[in-house]
Amino acid sequence: MKILVISDIHGNMKALETAMEIPHDEVICLGDLVDYGPSPREVIDFMMENNIPVIKGNHDNAVATGIDCGCSYEIKHLSIATRDYTKDQLDDRQLDFLKNLPAKIKKEYRGGSVLFTHGSPRSFYEYIKPQTSDAEVQEMLEGVEADLLVVGHSHIPMTRNVGNITIVNPGSAGQPRDGIPRASCAVLDTDSMEFEIYRLEYDMDSVVDKIRERMPHCDELISILVNAGVNKKEN
Repeated sequence: MKILVISDIHGNMKALETAMEIPHDEVICLGDLVDYGPSPREVIDFMMENNIPVIKGNHDNAVATGIDCGCSYEIKHLSIATRDYTKDQLDDRQLDFLKNLPAKIKKEYRGGSVLFTHGSPRSFYEYIKPQTSDAEVQEMLEGVEADLLVVGHSHIPMTRNVGNITIVNPGSAGQPRDGIPRASCAVLDTDSMEFEIYRLEYDMDSVVDKIRERMPHCDELISILVNAGVNKKEN
């Protein structure tokens, strides 16, 4: 079975639509449907209408509850301003959807067990990045029983092994932060447990137009999007 894994959509409906064109049997979303992008309502409705399992990200939680998203000081003004924009776009049904998302999903497949989370298994605020030390990751993995851990949050595609666990990040569909301005997602083959990452061109110009028409701090948001977050730190 082929599982399309998407993460960190951030209100970018065009990138989501493009990712969904990849052949797949099922979809799992690792969270952060909202903030930074112009179409949070459309993204949430798409997930609800298609019954796609979604994990709660730090931005989903912040929009739904008002609790801080834990973003770095450098871009906190953007997260706050776009959160106000996002909340104005959503109704109670959509906010309840975000509030009630699970923190993690665990699946058993023919090839092994897979744990899906947004950040680390213990917190959606924690990052597991390519440069995160094995010792730090081992602490985050304490008590985890899985063959494969699939995480989002960093917006950086990654595959690495720590101990007996393979850790994979599909990257961000809507807000890449690795200098490659193309939607990032991945497909998991549940028989072989192989994970293939895709980088996809999409109609970014239409997203840029919507940001400029609708959103605060539009020039800065557009710069981050078109440059794939170069020089930006945490999301």
